Amino acid sequence: MSAASKVRNLFKRKGGGHTSAERERQKKEIFAFNKTVEHGFPNKPTAIAYDPQLKLLALGTKGGIVKIFGAPGVEFVGKSNNDATVNKLFFLPNQGRLISLCDDNTLHLWEVNIRDGNSLLEEMKSFCLEGRAKEEPALKKITVCCLSADHKTLYLGTEGGNIYILDVVTFDLTDHIIYQDVVMQKLRDSSSSFSVPDDCKVNPGAVEAIQHHPNSPDKLLIGYNRGLMVVWDSKEFNADSTFVSDPCLETLTWHRDGVRFTTAHHDGSYCVWNINDSTAPEKDRTTPYGPFPCKSIGNIMHLTTKSDPFLIFSGGMPRASYGDRHCVTVMQGKKNVVFDFTSRIIDFFTMSDVDSEYEFDEPHTLVVLVEEELVFIDLQSEGWPSFTLPYLSSLHASAITCSHHVSNVPSELWDKISAAGEQQLASQCSQREWPLNGGKNLAEAPLEHDLLMTGHEDGSIRFWDASTVSLRFLYKLSTAPFFITDADHVDPSAGADSEEEWPPFRKIGVFDPYSDDPRLGIQKMSLCSLSGTLVVAGTAGQVIHMKMGTEGKTELIETCKVQIVGEQDKFVWKGHEELPAQEEPVTSAAGFQPVFITQCTPPAAITALAVQTTWGVTAIGTSHGFALVDNTHRKVVTTQCTLNPLDLSATGEQLSKRKSVKKSLRATIRRMRKGRGKKHSKSRERREEKKAEDKKVQEEDGVPTTDLDAPADKPATPEPKKEDASPKQEEVAAAERKIEARGTDDSMTSMVRCLYFTKTFIRDSESANDTLWVGSNAGHVYIFTLEVPEEEKRESTEVTAEICKEIKLKHGAPVVSLVVVDDDAYPLPDPIDVKNERAKPANMAKNSLLICSEEQFKVFSLPKLRPVQKFKLTAVDGAKVRKVAFINFRSIKDDNVSENCVTCLTNLGDLFVLSIPYLRKQCVCSAISKGNVQGISSLAFTSKGEGFYLLSPSEFERFSLSVRNTTQPMCMLELPEGMRPKPVEPEPEPEPEPAAAAAAAAEPEPAAAEATETEAPADAAAPETTEEKPEEPAKEEEKKEEVEEKKEETAEITAGDVAASDDAKEQSADELVKEVALLLEKNQINTDEPAADEGDPLELVAEVNQLLAKSGIDVSMEGDTEENPDITVDEVKDYPVQDKTEEAATEEKQDDADKPASEEPNNESKQEELPELQIKEDTE
Repeated sequence: MSAASKVRNLFKRKGGGHTSAERERQKKEIFAFNKTVEHGFPNKPTAIAYDPQLKLLALGTKGGIVKIFGAPGVEFVGKSNNDATVNKLFFLPNQGRLISLCDDNTLHLWEVNIRDGNSLLEEMKSFCLEGRAKEEPALKKITVCCLSADHKTLYLGTEGGNIYILDVVTFDLTDHIIYQDVVMQKLRDSSSSFSVPDDCKVNPGAVEAIQHHPNSPDKLLIGYNRGLMVVWDSKEFNADSTFVSDPCLETLTWHRDGVRFTTAHHDGSYCVWNINDSTAPEKDRTTPYGPFPCKSIGNIMHLTTKSDPFLIFSGGMPRASYGDRHCVTVMQGKKNVVFDFTSRIIDFFTMSDVDSEYEFDEPHTLVVLVEEELVFIDLQSEGWPSFTLPYLSSLHASAITCSHHVSNVPSELWDKISAAGEQQLASQCSQREWPLNGGKNLAEAPLEHDLLMTGHEDGSIRFWDASTVSLRFLYKLSTAPFFITDADHVDPSAGADSEEEWPPFRKIGVFDPYSDDPRLGIQKMSLCSLSGTLVVAGTAGQVIHMKMGTEGKTELIETCKVQIVGEQDKFVWKGHEELPAQEEPVTSAAGFQPVFITQCTPPAAITALAVQTTWGVTAIGTSHGFALVDNTHRKVVTTQCTLNPLDLSATGEQLSKRKSVKKSLRATIRRMRKGRGKKHSKSRERREEKKAEDKKVQEEDGVPTTDLDAPADKPATPEPKKEDASPKQEEVAAAERKIEARGTDDSMTSMVRCLYFTKTFIRDSESANDTLWVGSNAGHVYIFTLEVPEEEKRESTEVTAEICKEIKLKHGAPVVSLVVVDDDAYPLPDPIDVKNERAKPANMAKNSLLICSEEQFKVFSLPKLRPVQKFKLTAVDGAKVRKVAFINFRSIKDDNVSENCVTCLTNLGDLFVLSIPYLRKQCVCSAISKGNVQGISSLAFTSKGEGFYLLSPSEFERFSLSVRNTTQPMCMLELPEGMRPKPVEPEPEPEPEPAAAAAAAAEPEPAAAEATETEAPADAAAPETTEEKPEEPAKEEEKKEEVEEKKEETAEITAGDVAASDDAKEQSADELVKEVALLLEKNQINTDEPAADEGDPLELVAEVNQLLAKSGIDVSMEGDTEENPDITVDEVKDYPVQDKTEEAATEEKQDDADKPASEEPNNESKQEELPELQIKEDTE
């Protein structure tokens, strides 16, 4: 066994190779992935139902999902197995049961049952109405359903005109069927009593409506497509009366007295009929919005009150003028309002608190379901205002462009946000109590306030209460009034009724798919909950700085211009123009009010944003560069352009370190020679020439950088042959994918991806500096040191900044995130959190930098920038990082057990949780479908281990990676005793006849027979085969022995050739292992017992690496390949401090000489490779 293998085994025994059972148990108490709840409005709703007794609302969707809602926090979700669209929903009142009709002609029975102290929605039974083989399937397509008055029977009307009867208890069809032919025959036999046109007697069409009589449960009002209506007595199996209307029938409804009913037709008219006179309507046919042709009326209701009755219907608008409107008309006496919605109407119903025996209907709420939202209208309050929804809100009122979560919002700020929202809604919404209060919420009240902010395409920011399962709307902030746009900014809720307009439209609902100006779209948001500072960035380079105010004010908004790309660069912006700020004073209500606006030029979308309220600075990143702004003095501190010089038509000075054309050509030639060298051996003279050539190029350029890829720095020794590679290296290389190199001409490489403020050690390890870190798409990291005046001098002294270092990652992968962690592996806290005792001070004994690129994670020590740990994602898993968060996970059983981890989402929709700083996998799970690109790009992590992503444009999926912190429905639905019918017991199966039972017992089971044949196939063979059984194992053993002898002979020959070198290497390996073992004992680490997956002390790892380097042995667990090198710092450029003394400069030069790992981070690894190569040559 080689020395490297022995050392690896030594570390594996220590716990690096596997995790103990105790660690696995601990992981289960900390990490667990669960999808907990869906927030927002269901995507593509298709059906709605209401239980007046239990006060529950049900929604069905196109994806076959059924959701039931009651009081806030009470919700149940179920999904059918066939994913068919839900066409209709029917509650069995006061039973907690629901019937759904799907478009595949199946019926499903759902029940809310109690499981483990919590109520769940479960599918209990299903039934499919199928036609005979010779019958066309379309004839049995269910068109309409009607639940009987006793809720025991469901009538199913079909395209063929027949009505089938479903027994709800058994959930199967009864023998009674109301055939259309039978109904027509009854009418023909009673032709003297009923006046029915001949064409209706032949084929009246499909069943369009079924309504049971309000006073006589045995009577049904059946409406056929061609206008025929029949009052059918199901008990006598006869027709009581018939009615015929000229236009095609759309729907009908009974009046409460049971004497009259109203029909609606496809020409936009309606008629009132009296069952005592079937010759003609009681009143003339009425077209509310005629006389011009109108669209059909889809649904109609006639409801009585103590005063004037309500007439409510959908549709009926004039085709030519308002054929594209989606309207519901409400008439009561002389009052007439046409509620104008922005999406198609699906269905509506009314809510009432009276029972069936009461004289009047007395509706108090109108509920309208449209494609994009659910609207509750108060029919009792003056003006018929709408309700504010405590859940089922239309999150996508304007398209969501970004989201941001803030945990543990202080109560003071929370109350101010809530008060501002209540003030907004006071004049717009109903003040009545929410009418749905069914079920009981078992969840405890949250101890903290969590806020979810969503930015929208129309420039608005909406604030939501994310503390519970009910995502409740709090407050809306609109940024459009701060700018001058082409459109007028009119509040849609301010539209009053126009008496002169006919029909009398009124806009209602919050869904608005149109944006006044696409430049208003929100891209980034940052909220400091302790200082009440909100910074919002938009699509046209605008950044709005706001503060919370409790009273309205009117003032002029100041603007700060930021020039990111200079005029000398001759860069031409071909995109949209910037948004000019208002030149007049702007009036702002209580809430977040603008302080000043920063306008970036070119006006590109903001790609990164960071705010440090303690220092009073804001960092802004775009696709062209970044800028630092002093918030107190409202001035620009510094700017940096990140555009590739090759992409600019500038003739002036270069923007950053740029290799000469000669060097680029030479590098290309070297790569070509290197590729040919893999097939043909290279001579020593050619290697020396290339080394001298590269050295000359570096001297000509004079760039003080370290290039780890340059072959000139490699030792002038022959490369080991391909077959000399160790098995471990071959195994690692085979497991990793080859990553394609990125081109420098990509226009997206200049984009700034992340900005980060922190106070850490960057120049030396003695004093910490206020710093700004900037990561770009090109794999560059810019580090600035800031001089922030003391609090007493802050108003008079400005912030200054100077660049300290530039880092270029070898892969050139985009830098997604950065963080600096202290000696306890905690990310450095925000100073304002430490000041307010919301975070403990950092342990500044030692700091480490964690760089998260799209392909890898790597930890560096500060300020030396020595690589410590790495985790390759793209090379191993083939995925790229899209979102990153740093989360503190706590155990559910022990409050003192917590772990700091980096959590990332990949482009494949997978979530990875890695420990800090050792980057070991703690949890890997598949969260989002890789096809849901919008969901992956919209994900927002919380500081508690939860997350939100867009499941559809209108709803968020909430998930949790923490066992301790989960937000999911906990509710109970209590039913009155004896409301549900007892389940039908299945009939006992008939006992088999004695002869058949004996035959069945004699035959063996199929599984047992297969097992018998597999284990002993010779049992059923002839007797002579049993004599050969003892000889077969003997032959197999003889063959095995011969193969083993040949292997031993080959091994002896091979071992004899290299015996001398192996003995020497084995002796040195044993000595090295002893030294490592003594070092581990010295640090009180037991190598015999498997420890928890805690990682190795960094000091110990460094000391062991030095010991191994002296012996020329590399024990890297991962190893790098030529096709896939790690992201070790490729180039580090230090900038001298401007105002330092000569003595300080001398000390800095001495420090630079003492830190070869930061300036030339790969020199040690190259020195380690040299002895190993020499050992291999000696062996050969």
